[in-house]
Amino acid sequence: MSRKSNYIIEETEVLDFAAEGKCIIKNEGEVIFLNGSNLHPGDKVKVLVRKSKKKYSEGVLLEIISQSPGRISPECKHFGVCGGCKWQHLPYDVQLIQKQKQVFDQLNRLGKISTEKAKDILGSKNTFFYRNKLEFTFSAARWFTELNNEKDIDHRALGFHIPGRFEKVLPVEKCFLQPDPSNAILNYFNEIAKNSDYAFYDHKQHVGFWRTLMIRVSSTGQTMVFIQFAQDQKEYITKVLTDFNAKFPEIYSLNYCINTKRNDSYFDLDIVNFSGKPYIEENMEGLTFRIGVKSFYQTNSHQAYELYKKVREFAQITNEDIVYDLYTGTGTIANFLAKEAKKVVGIEYIEEAIQNAKTNAEINNIENTSFYFGDMSKIFTPEFVEKNQKPDVLITDPPRAGMDKAVIDVILEIKPKKIVYVSCNAATQARDLALLSESYEIDQIQPVDMFPHTFHVENVVSLNLKK
Repeated sequence: MSRKSNYIIEETEVLDFAAEGKCIIKNEGEVIFLNGSNLHPGDKVKVLVRKSKKKYSEGVLLEIISQSPGRISPECKHFGVCGGCKWQHLPYDVQLIQKQKQVFDQLNRLGKISTEKAKDILGSKNTFFYRNKLEFTFSAARWFTELNNEKDIDHRALGFHIPGRFEKVLPVEKCFLQPDPSNAILNYFNEIAKNSDYAFYDHKQHVGFWRTLMIRVSSTGQTMVFIQFAQDQKEYITKVLTDFNAKFPEIYSLNYCINTKRNDSYFDLDIVNFSGKPYIEENMEGLTFRIGVKSFYQTNSHQAYELYKKVREFAQITNEDIVYDLYTGTGTIANFLAKEAKKVVGIEYIEEAIQNAKTNAEINNIENTSFYFGDMSKIFTPEFVEKNQKPDVLITDPPRAGMDKAVIDVILEIKPKKIVYVSCNAATQARDLALLSESYEIDQIQPVDMFPHTFHVENVVSLNLKK
């Protein structure tokens, strides 16, 4: 059946949420997906239908005609424009229902997996000021939420990128996701940069000086600040950071880098530790984890602990077990589980993360972990397993794309007795679980909300080798 496109529906009702934060409407039996930011089931909307595909179409919201009574007032004035919190207009219990529904639907539909025995989603104790890391961008191209005809208005901004517009930045004075002193630091650098003789970065022309600002705040109360400058103006940088230290003497780690590339990625650049330590620390059950500028650590520290406890509970490790931790990152899960196991082997494709994992093992006097760096599909082989002993328990926490088919093939060949699969994308997790189902049966399923006010959700699944 052919479908028309580029037509307007003057008024229709939002029916439900869909995956990835989208919403569903229907028109003459046709399913149409809308971007779900600032939408709620029950809203009456005006829509432009743009793309028509075989089984569904995609639409663009033109106007909210009337709002659903189920909405609540968002805390942030930037809600609906900023791409960060897409669900601040939903009560938190409704957010949890929708996230659980999203996980269960993808497991059922994509992996043909029963969720009858699945546990209810584990909510986050803190729904605001829960993030330990935020990244802000300096831009010469401010995003205006209202038209303004004044020619002399300031077009510079420090804040968050607008979704889909890499060069446009929404100016932010207060973010409700990260605790103090984050907002004070943000506003300090905004004022200093605007009063300086140096330009905010132009992301189209690739000129300017002020580039990005990253703030990390650990649950131990330590704060890290990292700034990217686009020019090596050493004398001025020293003055800026010295003045900042005088204003914020409590900062535990102050760092910067010079980035002259055409992108903001800094993982291949040298980081300069200007003052304090080159890291901050998180504590978990007496363990200390050092987090550097380039380190990955779950951005919700308190909920990360709940997630790792759930992994430990599902893994049922004994002191005779060999444990593998695939996609180990900085070795947080591996080191957290080490005291339960005979030996833990971690594998990760980011070399610096492996160095962090080894450091974290060393400072915690953990001697039964070993970490390896390399492409997972190339390093995780039957030969590697033979050399490092076959795992009794395998933990895997892959990126959103899921596991490579080659990795799954090795798992099916070596057959560990227990697998715990942690995923931030239930769709790719469902695909991988279906492939593992020839040798494994699912034992437990536990969704975990790490990111309140977003549609993102983690899911933990334990699998047992079939008898």
